[in-house]
Amino acid sequence: MTHAYQEIYLNKAQSVLGDAFDYAINTCGITGEDFIKLFLASTISKRMENGEPAYLAGKSGIEIVREIILETMGKEITNEPEEHFGRSKEYWAGWAVAYYQWYSARSYREIFKAVSFQDLQQMYYTLHEADISKFVDIVNTRIKEYFPDTSLKRLRTTYGCTQAELAQKSGVSLRSIQMYEQRNKDINKASADTLYRLSKALGCTMEDLIEK
Repeated sequence: MTHAYQEIYLNKAQSVLGDAFDYAINTCGITGEDFIKLFLASTISKRMENGEPAYLAGKSGIEIVREIILETMGKEITNEPEEHFGRSKEYWAGWAVAYYQWYSARSYREIFKAVSFQDLQQMYYTLHEADISKFVDIVNTRIKEYFPDTSLKRLRTTYGCTQAELAQKSGVSLRSIQMYEQRNKDINKASADTLYRLSKALGCTMEDLIEK
């Protein structure tokens, strides 16, 4: 699986987003739902998911929050961070989501459509001491429930062609395309040649077709 950025930045990115959630919610009094909205509205979310080192490892969570608020609301906040002993629920939420974003290479916008801040708070009690893979499995399930269409179907409909037209243009059989879109056949196990033909026909990368 292709991850969002190099693994050497992962631990720092998790700490940064964890600290950002903790500071925004517990120190600045911003609700979790509102902070997620501000985070997604800012350029910072894209910069983090694109793997920009300055935002993964070059800034603290507090600096990230202050930059988000300034960019989205035009306000400067100077609240002093509170000292915590141990990780808060809010820290864990940011920490876990940062891991999933790196692992899946999905956008934060996609992730937060499928998993709300309230969902994350509820997960904390059963998952904060569990292996992170359990969190990944749960979010993967939520993502598939929220986005029932396969990557192939989403890309095909966005491109504006029928299954038959895609089959003719790509040289991949209509039956195979139907089975991939219905999840009766795993596109992740398709040959490189099949993925290449489909991606070329749809103007996307081969990785865009892979189910995460």
